[in-house]
Amino acid sequence: MAEDAKWPRAASLISSASSPIGLIDVPASKTSISPTNAHLTPKAIREALERYSTYSYSTGKDLSSLSIEDLGAIEDPDNNEAKTTKAIQTAGKELTIALGGDNSITYAVGLGVFGDDLATAGLITLDAHHDLRDGISNGSPVRRLIEAGLDPKRIVQIGINDFSNSASYAQLASDLGITVISREMVAEIGIKEACNIALNVAGSAEGAIHVDLDVDVCDRSVVPACPAAAPGGLSAFELRQATRILASNELVRGVDITEIDASKDSEDGRTVRLAALLVLETVAGYSSRNSR
Repeated sequence: MAEDAKWPRAASLISSASSPIGLIDVPASKTSISPTNAHLTPKAIREALERYSTYSYSTGKDLSSLSIEDLGAIEDPDNNEAKTTKAIQTAGKELTIALGGDNSITYAVGLGVFGDDLATAGLITLDAHHDLRDGISNGSPVRRLIEAGLDPKRIVQIGINDFSNSASYAQLASDLGITVISREMVAEIGIKEACNIALNVAGSAEGAIHVDLDVDVCDRSVVPACPAAAPGGLSAFELRQATRILASNELVRGVDITEIDASKDSEDGRTVRLAALLVLETVAGYSSRNSR
């Protein structure tokens, strides 16, 4: 790629320098319900950041005044969930961005973000699925967090889609008191209002909020590297909007990006490039916290 001193690349935001924002790779893939090479994705996302600048045109802000501290990668995260949790807790960042890996990482990352305050914590998922399955897999992190002590009444799921869940798990979500904003509801009220509702519910106890960005919430045409994505999901722009809105809230202490198999992406790399933009939207949201 040609270099231009007047066009700093987004990848330059990541450094070893201390920062209130941390980036950690959690390349889990072994317990996925469907075989996946999601362990390849964190590296691919970092490489895709080379394709973007640090300037947000819509806000007029250049993110180059910020930095993202590189917290490295968790080795064999499928068998080292406690290590993931401890690494995030020890880092103690105002905002931690975790690159998956499949959606199983939401359990260990969420515990790291919540720390000792699980009873007051909140969870917001952008996902086509409830993730309330039995066992340990990419289909179970929400259930596991509830069993660990997370109050289901402070869980909001945005983008739950038709024909992507069973009646049993939909009933379980309802019985638990989880707030569901379905894909159809998002179409009716808009992604901004959906995020406002989510923040009010998840942040009702003023504890830390973790945001799970399961990219298969999007329409399959824009995320071909997400095995479980269905036609008719959220648009890439809606997911980007939601990410920035949620990250602008001071209670949001963690964001994970999951369910992309970089080895299955289209030739133009659209799924991984979207994930890289979600990193930047997260940082852009964080940058607006002190400017209100």
